[in-house]
Amino acid sequence: MEAVEAATQEQLGRWWRFLPSPGLRAIRAKDFQDVLQKEVKVMERIVARFNELGGWNPTLSKRIGLDP
Repeated sequence: MEAVEAATQEQLGRWWRFLPSPGLRAIRAKDFQDVLQKEVKVMERIVARFNELGGWNPTLSKRIGLDP
């Protein structure tokens, strides 16, 4: 969460666009629900901060593109 709070709008946008869905890496793990809950909280904060900083605009979207 510290990294999310310190991230720029562009970094937050990259994470939003390219991070795997919350819980994806733990689908068959015994701790799936724990991993899912933690990752959902982080993703929700990424989206909230990104929107607080202005959200998507054509320039940012083009700069981030489709490749991580």
